[in-house]
Amino acid sequence: MTGENMTDAEKEFLGSTDKNPSNILPKKLTLDSYLKFECHPGVSCFTACCHNIKIILTPYDILMLSTRLGIPAHKFITQYTQPTYLEKTDMPGVQIKLKEDTGGCPFVTPEGCTVYTDRPSACRYYPVGMADFHEGGKDDADEEKFFFLVKEPHCKGFDEDKEWVIGEWREDQGVDVRDEMNKEWLRLIMRRKSFGHQASLSEAAKRMFFMASTDLDSFRNFIFNSSFLDTYEIDEKTLQEIKEDDLALMHFSFTYLANTLFGAQGMKIKKEKLDEKIREIKDRQDESLKKAEQDYLELKAERERMLQEKK
Repeated sequence: MTGENMTDAEKEFLGSTDKNPSNILPKKLTLDSYLKFECHPGVSCFTACCHNIKIILTPYDILMLSTRLGIPAHKFITQYTQPTYLEKTDMPGVQIKLKEDTGGCPFVTPEGCTVYTDRPSACRYYPVGMADFHEGGKDDADEEKFFFLVKEPHCKGFDEDKEWVIGEWREDQGVDVRDEMNKEWLRLIMRRKSFGHQASLSEAAKRMFFMASTDLDSFRNFIFNSSFLDTYEIDEKTLQEIKEDDLALMHFSFTYLANTLFGAQGMKIKKEKLDEKIREIKDRQDESLKKAEQDYLELKAERERMLQEKK
């Protein structure tokens, strides 16, 4: 299916991706579509794609890489990443900080990737990209996904003899696992994009999104050492899981962000907190009414004084 058969939303996606649109082949692919590609040390362009590239990291990428390196997430973020904004939104994230002298990924050597089994999702996808329009309003998620190829001039992997279908390639690269781990976070970004530029996130919302997306240790500290548990109803099973399991905490963070940023279901505020908030709103309304009444009486008194002076 060529570019002429794409919907306007699909064309817009291909034109707005961070990759160079001229390198994206205008053809919609499925899991059964044919692919002739292989990358290995014998290819003349080996590791060329690891240079001068923007590698956005997902929360799962950060978790896997910091665990692989044996360092806390905040140290990994400081040492190996730099700030960026996600998918042309005001949502803060991080990308791999390339070496200043070579423009290469800090984990790549002439022999290949030193963190290959835990490499970022963006590296695993290449050269097969995926578009997911799940938040577009349809019910059937299978009809909302399509795949496309990124074919850059320097890449000689397409000249190799290895043949696949897209589904086989994705499974071999571990992309399916990454899709499952990343999907709820990516949908947060898609939701934000759907709002457009007419609404912006507050600085507090940006800080919370960044912390929950990049530093699970800090997010866990926020949950257990702030007023969080006084505000939200969290069952004991979930509490135990997020206290000990980083993956469970990561998925919990997605639910929390969806609720706080976009009003999605999944989090329940304690009744006493709701009652307290209702009382605060009523008190403010009562104060506003009293203030308005006082202002009216003062204006009335001033008007009567002026009328008396005219007599």
